[in-house]
Amino acid sequence: MTWADPNLPEDVPTDEAERALFLQNMMIARATGTTPDNGTYVALRRHFMEGTETKVLLPSFVRTCRDLSGFWGWISEQAGSYAGRRTIIREAFVPLLDHLEGKGSAPLDASASEVLASFDVEGVHAVWEKALTRRQNDPEGAITAARTLLETVCKHVLDDAGVAYADRDDLPKLYSKASSALNIAPSQHTEEVFKQVLGGCASVVQGLGTLRNRISDSHGQGRLPIKPAPRHAQLAVNLAGAMATFIVETWVARKSPGG
Repeated sequence: MTWADPNLPEDVPTDEAERALFLQNMMIARATGTTPDNGTYVALRRHFMEGTETKVLLPSFVRTCRDLSGFWGWISEQAGSYAGRRTIIREAFVPLLDHLEGKGSAPLDASASEVLASFDVEGVHAVWEKALTRRQNDPEGAITAARTLLETVCKHVLDDAGVAYADRDDLPKLYSKASSALNIAPSQHTEEVFKQVLGGCASVVQGLGTLRNRISDSHGQGRLPIKPAPRHAQLAVNLAGAMATFIVETWVARKSPGG
């Protein structure tokens, strides 16, 4: 990913992953006795803080240290050796670098982002981005966002179609109404293969609702809570993204001439 930022100094790379490495190396230099340019640090920090995805993946000490002086005060208390400080900094930058280098992405991410952004940038796409960025570091939050994504898409379709729904309607009920409006409910088809596929879609939606209720951060849990792993979040987000994309593309096709 490469794009120019006029607010960054000329010696800063234009590739986003290289910019993150540049920032990491600046902080390692400061932590090991060198004094890099504070203005460059401030500009890079602002650059990544302004990104919806990159802000949440930044090391916490970058988010809280507004200049290199503040960072020095923090890192000098974390480890007495240069080697220890390097380890702390490099490990903290792994989520951001993995994201920018595409290691945490799935093939669906880009195509779903394009479809959902064209449908509704402020609502639907914003929730999708939140789900994507939370998969590795906040699985519970990612699962909650996955469910919210489908709820939001269904409500948008129902609003456009003029179909009423109640505030208390849960995801399965919202999807049932939306699928009927889109003519993708299993009961609306007689061909067995379509009934099976569309029935599977309804099962996915039902499963996402159950998964969110059982192991996401939307409800309190007992003494032995079920904690989702990143792979569970990845599955939930991928399923929600696929279903949301299918719903949006079906709705757009039905509104087009001859749809």
